[in-house]
Amino acid sequence: GAGSGWIIDENGIIITNNHVIEGAESITVTLDDGRSFSVDINTVATDPLTDLAKLKIDADNLPAVSVGDSNELRVGDWVIAIGNSLGERISATNGIVSALGVSLSVDSGQTLYDLVQTDAAINPGNSGGALIGLDGELMGVNTAIYSRTGTSNGIGFAIPANMVKSVLSAALDGGTLVRPWMGFQGQTVNSDIASSMGLDRPGGVIIDSLYPDGPAEKAGLNVGDVIMAIDGHEVIDD
Repeated sequence: GAGSGWIIDENGIIITNNHVIEGAESITVTLDDGRSFSVDINTVATDPLTDLAKLKIDADNLPAVSVGDSNELRVGDWVIAIGNSLGERISATNGIVSALGVSLSVDSGQTLYDLVQTDAAINPGNSGGALIGLDGELMGVNTAIYSRTGTSNGIGFAIPANMVKSVLSAALDGGTLVRPWMGFQGQTVNSDIASSMGLDRPGGVIIDSLYPDGPAEKAGLNVGDVIMAIDGHEVIDD
């Protein structure tokens, strides 16, 4: 299989998608200048939940991309998608940011969150490549398309740069990613639920089930409780 990646450190650290290298018995990185390097599988760090992977090649003095602040992206901003489109060669396409904070179900039981949606053409082979802003900074990692034909139809998705930075900070320091976990399953309180419970208005989340010994259960929450706010911040359906 073929995919894309980008250099984040001049000493050979490369970022790509987890699904590009998942299950691989061997990985070879070919740079734009034609040089090829084998990757030691045992040094690969992956995070399937965010679909990111870190590779290391034995090279130095490489040109590294500057990672920007994806929180500064706005709908309508111009972006450029760079990658190994269709496994042919490195190419670039341009488009705009179509939407922000998008959730996408990519596999059974796996959903990617807070994605950047773009109409820049992204095709198979682009996965793991860079989504660049007009100032040359990386704003996302191209990761998926929504298509019934398997090729670009103007709906592509990228992992935002700030999520990449948070995952990398743990991977590069040899640490472990820590994700917040409430320990319950619930659903948004809609008008019907609010009426049946005698609530003044819809809002919040009702707890359907608790994980044994989870944070919610230890905090004294029960099935049927409605969470209206967390740390003073109202819970809304966004």
